[in-house]
Amino acid sequence: MNDLALLRLDLMVAVDVDGRNGLPGKIRAAHMLPTTAEEVSGEGDTTAAYAFLEAPVASQLDVDFLDLINSLEEEIARNRRAGRRAAVRDRAILVGVTTRSVSEAEESMAEMRELAASAGVVVFNEIIQRRASVDPRTVLGKGKLDELIVRALRLGADMIVFDQELSPAQVRSISEATDLKVIDRPQLILDIFAQRAQTRDGKIQVELAQLKYMLPRLIAGQDSAFSRLAGGIGGRGPGETKLETDRRRVRDRINRLEKEIELQRQRRQQRRKGRTRRELPIISIVGYTNAGKSTLLNTLTSSAVHAEQRMFATLDPTSRRLRLPREQEVIINDTVGFIRDLPPDLIAAFRATLEEIDDSDLLIHLVDASNPRWQQQVESVEKILADLGHTDIPLLVVYNKSDLVAPDDMEAILRQTTARGRESLAVSAVDARSLRPMIERAGELLARNLLLEVDTTQTMPEHAGQDARTTEQITEATQ
Repeated sequence: MNDLALLRLDLMVAVDVDGRNGLPGKIRAAHMLPTTAEEVSGEGDTTAAYAFLEAPVASQLDVDFLDLINSLEEEIARNRRAGRRAAVRDRAILVGVTTRSVSEAEESMAEMRELAASAGVVVFNEIIQRRASVDPRTVLGKGKLDELIVRALRLGADMIVFDQELSPAQVRSISEATDLKVIDRPQLILDIFAQRAQTRDGKIQVELAQLKYMLPRLIAGQDSAFSRLAGGIGGRGPGETKLETDRRRVRDRINRLEKEIELQRQRRQQRRKGRTRRELPIISIVGYTNAGKSTLLNTLTSSAVHAEQRMFATLDPTSRRLRLPREQEVIINDTVGFIRDLPPDLIAAFRATLEEIDDSDLLIHLVDASNPRWQQQVESVEKILADLGHTDIPLLVVYNKSDLVAPDDMEAILRQTTARGRESLAVSAVDARSLRPMIERAGELLARNLLLEVDTTQTMPEHAGQDARTTEQITEATQ
């Protein structure tokens, strides 16, 4: 039955042969059944993919095969046309392979669906396989891979998206087996970033991450070792292959982009120094992607920063001025959203952007309280902040979208956060009235930090603390 799909056959017949006289005996035939994405369940049923025909002898198989095949082809073409009308871009099957619990894989797959929607990919189906160990060659087991191929053929899918990072060898092996486009989670995230980047800075950082991802995946043949031989006596050879030319161009481009990003970093540093000279405290809004950071910035500052209910709607940092209730003026930053298993190359490329967090006096960690995976999202953000070295900056956990959560559940979330030693508040970014407690608490935390700084400077020698203000002066200023 798998050969029926893998060999792209319309119908396959097995004929029994009598071993004594060589005469044909029983006839068994099968053909694939066309289907739509709605008709295929998550787990799938391989027996439902085929219809079977049997007869004692060939002469009793009363089927108009030409009419049968034509009707099958028409229905398959009709399903694919419907799929193409629904999808301007790729039509994909999502695949998750896990060695942990299936429930964790299902949560991760739910996030993959959101990523696919953000990338403009139409998801036809999903497959989750739990294994003792991941197959080093094809990730999936052979039987599951055959099932995946059959399902992709029946649905008219043209792309397979894996919920993990694949090695170049795994991508090549799966592509050879399926003849379909194969991408992994980091590549999907990079594609979303490429679609969202608007400014020159953002585009450069995305291109750098894409090139670093692509470089080790530029291969040819059976991993042949190509040499870049020079011409001339003693050095004649095949010359520079196209593969080597591509790799050299990619490396050269990476070097140029890294120099441009370094220039951007220096310019941002100069701008930050200007803000520091004006002694304006800096608050940065950080959090998981699609937590509502841009919406919060818009509500606080009456801005019109692009905000959308989709992942990575914001790539370029935005800074605005905000006056706190006690007549204290601050700079507030909207930053790029984080996500679980963010590609390392992407973090490295966006490090210049994320440096906006370095000089922050306070971090507001915004969390989507209505998301059932909020705990995992909090852990992912805290891990990335730790990797970036921002654990020493005061942090206020703010749960957004509290209007979508039952009051009892919201109280339980706040208690749970308090038990972890974190201060937290609940707000709704679309309701300005709910934001006042957060603004007041942010002002108190900033004032406390200033008092600590004053205490530090007052313990210094006289010549080192000439500009230090007294506690009373700072208290009057913040009030």
